[in-house]
Parts: sequence; C-alpha cells; structure tokens
Amino acid sequence: MLEPISDFLLNIPRIFKRVLAVSVDFLLSTTAVWLAFNIRLDTWTEWSDAHWLALFISWILMFPLFVVLGLYRAIFRYAGLSALYTVLKAVSIYTVLYSSIFLLLDIPGAPRSVGILQPLLLLFGVVLSRTLARYWLGGLYQSRLVLNTLPRVFIYGAGAAGRQLAAALKSSSEMHVLGMLDDDDRLHGHILNGLKIHNPTDLTKIVKRNKIDYILLAMPSISRHRRHKILETIRHAHVSVRTVPGLMDLAHGRVQVSDLRDLDIDDLLGRDPVIPNQLLIAKNITAKTVLVTGAGGSIGSELCRQILKYHPSTLLLVELSEYALYSIHHELEKNLLTNNQSITLIPLLANVHDKDRISEIFSTWHPETVYHAAAYKHVPLVEHNPAEGIKNNVFGTLTVAQQAIAHHIHDFVLVSTDKAVRPTNIMGASKRLAEMVLQALAEQNTSNNTRFSMVRFGNVLGSSGSVVPLFRRQIKAGGPITLTHSEITRYFMTIPEAAQLVIQAGAMANGGDVFVLDMGEPVKIIDLAKRIVELSGLSLKDEENPDGDIGIEITGLRPGEKLYEELLIGDNPLPTSHPRIMKAHEQFLSWNELENHLQLLSKSLSETNIPIAREILTDIVSGYSPDPNIVDWVYLESSKQDS
Repeated sequence: MLEPISDFLLNIPRIFKRVLAVSVDFLLSTTAVWLAFNIRLDTWTEWSDAHWLALFISWILMFPLFVVLGLYRAIFRYAGLSALYTVLKAVSIYTVLYSSIFLLLDIPGAPRSVGILQPLLLLFGVVLSRTLARYWLGGLYQSRLVLNTLPRVFIYGAGAAGRQLAAALKSSSEMHVLGMLDDDDRLHGHILNGLKIHNPTDLTKIVKRNKIDYILLAMPSISRHRRHKILETIRHAHVSVRTVPGLMDLAHGRVQVSDLRDLDIDDLLGRDPVIPNQLLIAKNITAKTVLVTGAGGSIGSELCRQILKYHPSTLLLVELSEYALYSIHHELEKNLLTNNQSITLIPLLANVHDKDRISEIFSTWHPETVYHAAAYKHVPLVEHNPAEGIKNNVFGTLTVAQQAIAHHIHDFVLVSTDKAVRPTNIMGASKRLAEMVLQALAEQNTSNNTRFSMVRFGNVLGSSGSVVPLFRRQIKAGGPITLTHSEITRYFMTIPEAAQLVIQAGAMANGGDVFVLDMGEPVKIIDLAKRIVELSGLSLKDEENPDGDIGIEITGLRPGEKLYEELLIGDNPLPTSHPRIMKAHEQFLSWNELENHLQLLSKSLSETNIPIAREILTDIVSGYSPDPNIVDWVYLESSKQDS
C-alpha cells in the first residue's frame, strides 16, 4: 500500500520535494503549538487568538532560519549525522529566539512556558520526520538504484515454469522482472504475482518502452517448431533471449535462476527430433562391448554419451589426442558416478592406421560393435595437408575394418559426411573412398560375420568445426562475423540427434549399406548468422543500417569449399523403418579393382606426390572435381625449393 506513495515521492521533481518539506515543517510547527498549549494547560484547548499569534511567530522565525541554515538543501533520504547537527543547530537558535519573545512580551492567553515546550516538540517532530524519510525513502531509493543496475527482463510464458522463474528471480535479486508475455489472449492484461501479462505481438514496443535486456523463454514443454516460431517473433525486437531447460532437466526440482542458459543452438533449426527407437538403439549396445574410434571428437564423444545410456558392459574409448581422450573419459566417469552405473570404461590412446595397436586392442577386449568416428574433417586443413587426411580417413578406415574382419567384430559403423557426395575437396573425396572401402569389403567377405554400414549426414550444430560457436565468439568480440560466401548453404542437425540416428541406422544394417540421414531443409549460413545476431539482442550492421552492432564480412570460398552440399550421389533413396533414415544405392568398385588403386594411392603418399594422389582419387571417386590449384603446404614448399 505504501509503495505507490513512495514511488510518487521519489519521482516528483526536486522543487516539489522542497515545497513538500516546507509544508511538513509548517504542519509540525502548527501541531507543536497546539500540543504545547494542551500540555501546559493540562486540557484539550480550542484554537484561539493566542494560538494564532504563537503560530505566526513560529512561522516567521522558523522558515527563514531553516532556509538560511540549509535544512531544505539536504536530501532527506541521505540524511546523516551532519544533517542531524544542522537540525539541532537550527532548532537551538529557533528556541532561543522563540522563548525570548515569550519571556519578553506578555502575550495574552499564551503561557510563557509555551515558548519552551513548542521548540522542544518541534525539534522532536523535525528530527523524527528526517529520520523516517532517511530509513523509508532512503532504503527504497537504494533498492531502486540496485534494481536499475540489474538486467531488465520479461518472462515469456505465464505457466508453471514462468511463475516459478519469476519467484526465483524476485528472491535472488539477479534480474529485474518487469512483466510477462503469453500467447493465451485470455491472460492479456491480467496481473500474476504482481506482474502484468502482455500480448507478444506488442513485444517490439514493450522492449523499447521498458528498455528490456532479456526475454526469458519459460516454456519448456512446447515443441521445437513452436519455439522456433516464438523466436522468429522475438528476434525482430532485437532483444537477447535466454531460456530454461526442457522438462526432463526440470523434472527433479523447481526452476532456479541458475537454470537459465543461453539459447540452445538447436532451437535455430525449428524442427522437432523424432523420438529414438529404443529397441534399435539398444540392439548393438546393451550388455555388449562397444568400441568408439575418435571418441574425443564432436560426434565420437556424443556417441559415447548416448551409448552409456543403454548400458553396454564395456565401452572402449579410442582416441589419438591425449587431451581429448582425458576430457571425455573424465566426463563419462563422472556421469557413471552420478547415475550409479557399473560400466567398464577403457581409455585407449591409438592411431587408427596403426595396424598392430588396433589388432592389440581388438584381440584384448573382443568388441562386438565398432563405431568408427575417427577422421580429419576440417575441409581447409585437410586440403592443406592432403597426405595426412587421406592416410587417416582412407587407410585408417581400411586398417580398422580389416582388423574388424580378422577379429570377427559383429557390427562396424562408419560415420560419414555429406561432403562425400560429388566432392570438391580432399576431405570429401577421402570419406567417399572410405565408404567405398567398406562397400567393397562387405561384398567380398559375404561369409564373415562383420556387417559394415555407413551413415552419411551433414553439419552438426555445436561441433568443433561448426559455424555457430565461431559466430558466437565473433559476436562476443564485437564482430564482424566472417562468412566465406553469401550464398553458402548447409544441412544442419544437432549432435545428440545425429549420434542417436547413427546408432539406429547401424542397427538396421544388412551389410554394405549406405544410410543417409534426413537433415530437413538446408539453411543459408548468412540467414543463420543474422538470426544469431538478432537473438543476441544486437542489430545487424549493413548498408541499410550502418550504425548497427555486428557486421558480416565476406572473405571468399576457402580451398575445396562448396556452396551447396548434397546427401545423395544418385536420386533413388529407399525408405527404411525409421522416418529420418534413408538407404542409398551408391556405385562402388569391387575389392580386387579397388585394392590396386589403394596400393597406388599409398605409394604416391609415401612419395609425397600429391598430384598423382589427386589423379588417383579423381579416377576412383565418382564426381570428384578438385580445385586446379594444389595447396598442400609441404608440396608448395618443396616445389618452391626445387625451383
């Protein structure tokens, strides 16, 4: 009830505050005169001429004295000991003057003791009024100052999560919640826990009027498609978005401020993932020994996380990078302790084209399922280091596959890429050749128990090579966002969804299968960049808006980079029992023919003869059309020295 009054007092102009202070002092003086008469006469007296004369003398003395001594220059909410000293000084002088008048003059009907009682009562009233102003308005003002330094937010969603978040923010004093938004028009204009619920269509006006810093999306149960539509509405308001986790993350407790996080990058896709088929995922994992190569990479590490959920007996983590292996092993161990799981985790340092080391691992643990995710995948790096890219991606796959056959591994799944389709770079060509190796081995070894399959998909959001983390870092640094071409387009999928689909596809394999994941609609990278900028609460800097926050700089296509990626070489994909997994029929060479090419390729690499290696790849990989220029660092430097 007092809050509107305090808000009014704090917001009125300084001149009106001084007028109010003077008015209060006049009222205190009047009350002091009346009480002084009543105390002296020991009865409630009616107002008389003596009262008016005593009051007139009080006003004549008090006002100029208080003005001269600066009582109305002080800000009451900051009143301290110095202000109290000024009040005592002013009232002391006033007491001497006022009591002297009553002692020297004989005022009819006014006892001389009124000249002492009235100043004492006035002193009490003035000190009390200043003290109340300090502790009431001062505390509120400090609270308001604190609130003004906090991020100003609106909560999108007036459901249970929104209410819990509002309560948590109110008690935490980490953000200042000014209101709520909700799609339900029946709630618009209503007050919920002191917060007004607004129509989201007015968001742009609300953000400008209230200087909103964040929109907190508190709708964990909505679909990704619906969330995407909401984000499209929010991004035009140029306000940063944060969100609470999904329902599963909130299942064990109330929404807390610590639950707030930056917008999930998968929200940018706007496509709901298909619920995984539990039987397919468990088929090659549960109670089995599973091995993952490249276990520390983006896809490899997510495969490990998903595999643990389905209780293998042993999980073998094979990784070349010591740090990457340490990181994923430490994370998974912590995960097992948290979930009280008893699964054997074995971290193994190994190079996938080290035949003896791979053989040693297979013969020791006898894995039943292998997910081969080890690969060099960064297009420009592999283009500049083609020999190592081919060795790792082609001959590393060949080594692991041959050892899988030799040790009777039941299922072997290769993680492939859309860049293997009509490649323009070494990375894509080497991955397509890796697919062809498995297709040829599957055809040749029909009698063995190893089922080879390949799963091909596009970019994954949030991987080490993904543009999204790069864009976020560039935005945080103030820009600009660097983009190789304005028309570059890519397929995207979240890492967890890709890993789940890889596992499910591998479980459907008959041998030699090339599976292609349904990646949805391709996304123009420049549109993705603009969306991230706008959902960060910033504006795009371009010709139309030269004063914007973040610009986009076109740097030109890198060696081997394509404008558009494809998932199929042919146009005849077959459906499978899973709505997001298709089966491709890709042409390949028989093992007898392919083996000769591989031997020539290996020889060219050992001689660092990159032109010959590229010619061999061109001969055997359908659609491979490399850039005319060779950009291998070693080859270029050697050529320079020879000349």
